Amino acid sequence: MSKFDEQIIVVPRSVLFNDDKNAFNGFLHKNNIKGKDIFNALSEYEVKRRGDMEEDPTFKQLISYCLLENEKGEILVYERLSGGGEERLHGQSSIGVGGHMNDVVGADSINEVLRVNAQRELEEEVGLASEDSQNMEYIGFINDDTNEVGKVHMGVVFKITVHTSDVEAKETDTLRIKWVEKGSIESYDDFETWSALILQDL
Repeated sequence: MSKFDEQIIVVPRSVLFNDDKNAFNGFLHKNNIKGKDIFNALSEYEVKRRGDMEEDPTFKQLISYCLLENEKGEILVYERLSGGGEERLHGQSSIGVGGHMNDVVGADSINEVLRVNAQRELEEEVGLASEDSQNMEYIGFINDDTNEVGKVHMGVVFKITVHTSDVEAKETDTLRIKWVEKGSIESYDDFETWSALILQDL
């Protein structure tokens, strides 16, 4: 199946941002009043063909975005290599492991849908088993309507503390990973927009 035929979770922009009253750019903490409203709107998601959504800004594709920190307080940084799916992001570094979300049949809540999808991506991308990510914490949203990729996506951000030994790059043709001290990142120029916005906030 082509990636464009994948059935993914989207929310109409007008619903998600309450006709733009809750629109934002950057990182939005879960306790912010806008953040709470947006979270409540997630349950009104629809399932659509990815190829139809990639250039349709009237919908936001939900993306899981997991920040990994190890026992030394270092964060996981990875570089997207040319074998990866989203050509517009090749060569850029990221602190968010994740991807598009799919419907979860039988899920009891939107929370379960989000976590099942986030966990699947963690396993596929960095080999993190579900028993090693039990402390997954939802922390907020990331959005950037200033560029073409950002206009059609919104990130649901999680933070997880892990053991370095439990993480490895599964798709070595698409990802190269390393652990970095937060304070040692001096420039955000090499980072994709979402990561740069979160790093500035952190």
